Amino acid sequence: MKILLLGKNGQVGWELNRTLLPLGEVVALGREELDLTKEKAIRKTMREIKPHLVINAAAYTAVDKAEEEPYIAMAVNGTAPGILAEEAKRINAVLLHYSTDYVFDGKKNEPYTENDSPNPINVYGKTKLAGERNIQVVGVPHLIFRTSWVYGLRGSNFLRTILNLAKSKKELRIVDDQIGNPTWSRLVAEITAQTLGIIRNNNDLEKCTGIYHLTASGETSWFGFAKASLKLVAERQGLKIKPENILPITTAEFPTLAERPVFSVMSNSKLQKSFNINIPNWELLVKLALT
Repeated sequence: MKILLLGKNGQVGWELNRTLLPLGEVVALGREELDLTKEKAIRKTMREIKPHLVINAAAYTAVDKAEEEPYIAMAVNGTAPGILAEEAKRINAVLLHYSTDYVFDGKKNEPYTENDSPNPINVYGKTKLAGERNIQVVGVPHLIFRTSWVYGLRGSNFLRTILNLAKSKKELRIVDDQIGNPTWSRLVAEITAQTLGIIRNNNDLEKCTGIYHLTASGETSWFGFAKASLKLVAERQGLKIKPENILPITTAEFPTLAERPVFSVMSNSKLQKSFNINIPNWELLVKLALT
């Protein structure tokens, strides 16, 4: 099987480049090799490589900057997935695409399921939802994995930012009234490869086509995520900050350009049940990531 992986240098893409190898030949491209804002380049690449499976791990993920660059965000997150879907259908390929918890408005007080209606409240969420719908309308065999609060030890993410700040700051003030599922990039890649392996072995892609929530189990706030992470590395890395100096604040005390959903926890039950896999709690995964 020939696999075209887009976004090879991103958090998830970098991990996928390793986990996908047992499944076939991987052709991995980054932004330098393929600009997803250019339709002709996308179609040309697809027709030249002729993959059996396309995995789109590329995205415009700068949530606040998207408010100022909505057209670029839409081109990458909304339009490009539709073009990939059209080309995949043309060559009888399968498309796997990653989306986000930010397609929801955060007004629910229990975990979102795949049956809940999206209602994004920022540009980033709106463009990602457009990408989902542009794939669905094409009718190509597809998997859409919504994930959330993705972190790892490379790239730009909340965990790395907090760890770096803790090396020089004696006090950190972290938002405590936004709740979600912190999800390790390696988990996303490994569950992706495991799911694809199961589908290939069972030859039941048609039955599996659709949207799934691929997140760590459990929930916490940004404050809870930060405190748990810093506790794990404090002694080993000699951080200056003390636990009592990691302070919870409200969203109102830390205004951002883009509005964030207050509660964007997603249930991963459908994914676990559909493929008979177990997804660990976020706390265990953070410990694994940091040790």
